[in-house]
This record gives sequence, structure tokens and C-alpha cells, in this order.
Amino acid sequence: MSVSAALLTAVGLGLIGLITTAFFGLRVAGSADIWRHISFGIFSTLLILLAHSMMMFYLIGKGKAVKDAMAEGQLTGDQYRRIAAARKPVFSIATLAMAVTMTTAILGASVDTGVLPPIVHAMVAYGAIACNLAALRTEIAALTESTRIVDEVNRLLRS
Repeated sequence: MSVSAALLTAVGLGLIGLITTAFFGLRVAGSADIWRHISFGIFSTLLILLAHSMMMFYLIGKGKAVKDAMAEGQLTGDQYRRIAAARKPVFSIATLAMAVTMTTAILGASVDTGVLPPIVHAMVAYGAIACNLAALRTEIAALTESTRIVDEVNRLLRS
């Protein structure tokens, strides 16, 4: 299994966890599902934070590898610029997704202590799910393009 597949799997599992957490949150009123909601929420939040962070570091590493390979192979071209452009949107949307996901978890604690009404937590949670879906889409596009560029650089190095 490649690193990019593992990272996408981690983001996907975290996203499924957030959706499952939202489902349990809808069933919480007057039931024992609160512990499932909290447990899934904490685990999913940590997984999402780890996966998006690792995705960003992986894309930085791929860009550096392309830059170094081009310098070593004395290649000229715009591959480094293209890989930098491909990864750039990931940093903003993944950071937003992580921030909204963390905010959701923090607001969940506020709901648990009675400081905040549950609807505020729920609306931010739906926003977190939407942001993470957008981040996943952007990450898939960045990984696809960066893999294409790495393959191109490898072909140029062999010729």
C-alpha cells in the first residue's frame, strides 16, 4: 500500500467517523448514546487532525523530492512549480477543516457542561463534515497531480 493511499484511507476513516459521530449526536437526547457520541467524536477528531497534518507533510516532501531530483539530474522544466501549485490548495482547505473540526470538539464540551445549546455544536459539526469532504476532494486532486509529475520527472531522469 502506498503512502498516499494510506493517507487517503486515514482521512476517509476520519470522515466516516465524523459522520457516525453526528448520527449518534442526533440520537443522544435522553439515551446512553452520549458516550458513543463523545468517544467517536474524540477519536475521529484526532484521526482527522493527524491525517490532514500528515497529508500536508507528505506533499511538502514530494515537492522537495522533485526539486532535488531535478537539481541532481540537471533537468530544466516547470515540474517543481506545477507540484507546488498542485499542493497549495490543500494547505488552506485542510487547515480550515482541522480548525472547524477542533472547534466542533471544543463546542461539544461546552454543550456537555450546559454552556452552549446543542444546535450551535450541531451546525458547526455539519460545517466540519462539509470542510473535510472538500479537503478530501482537494487532497485527492493534489495527490493525483503530484504523482503524475513525479512519474514525469522519473521518465526524464531515465532518458
